[in-house]
Amino acid sequence: MELPPTDPGPRAEPAARPGIQVAVVMERVAQPNQWEDFSFRVSEVIPDEGIFGLAPRKLFDDGKHSRWLYPGFRIELFADECKGYFLNLTSGRPAWFVMWRLDESDPSLALPQAVSVSYIEGDRWMAAEERVDNVPLADTLCEWLRVFTNANFRPDQPRKQRTASFLSPQERDKLA
Repeated sequence: MELPPTDPGPRAEPAARPGIQVAVVMERVAQPNQWEDFSFRVSEVIPDEGIFGLAPRKLFDDGKHSRWLYPGFRIELFADECKGYFLNLTSGRPAWFVMWRLDESDPSLALPQAVSVSYIEGDRWMAAEERVDNVPLADTLCEWLRVFTNANFRPDQPRKQRTASFLSPQERDKLA
C-alpha cells in the first residue's frame, strides 16, 4: 500500500475576491442657508481605472459650489455579505453607500471614509450614527453584483416555530 506524499507540492493561491476600484465625487455648497456654513453630498461614484492618481483633487469651484474627486476606494465582494447585496438589488433602486465625515482640521471639506454595495453594511454605518449617502448603482455594475449574488447567496433557513405553551394541546392542534 502506497502512502500519499507528505509534500502536496506547490500550493494553489486562494482565489482573488471579485472587486472594483472606484472614486467618490463629493459636492459642497457654501452657505446653503443662514444656519450652515457648508452642506455636502455624494454626487457620484465612478470606476477608477488608475487615471485619477492617489490624491484627492478639486474638479470645480465657483465660490458657491465645488466638486472634489476622492480616488482609491476598493470594493470587494464577500460571500457572507450576499444578503446585504441581495437586499440592495431587490430594493427597487440599487445604490452605492458612501460613509463620509467632516475633516476635523478643515470643516469646509468632507472626506469619504468607505464605500459599499451592501444594504446591511450601509445600515450598520447609519446605526453607528455615521453620515451615509447613497447614489444609484450603474446598470453594468448591478449586473456584476447580481451575478456574484446569484452564485453565492444562500437564503436563511426558516426558523422552527416554538410551541405556544400557553395554549392547550387541543387549541394548538386547531392552529396547525
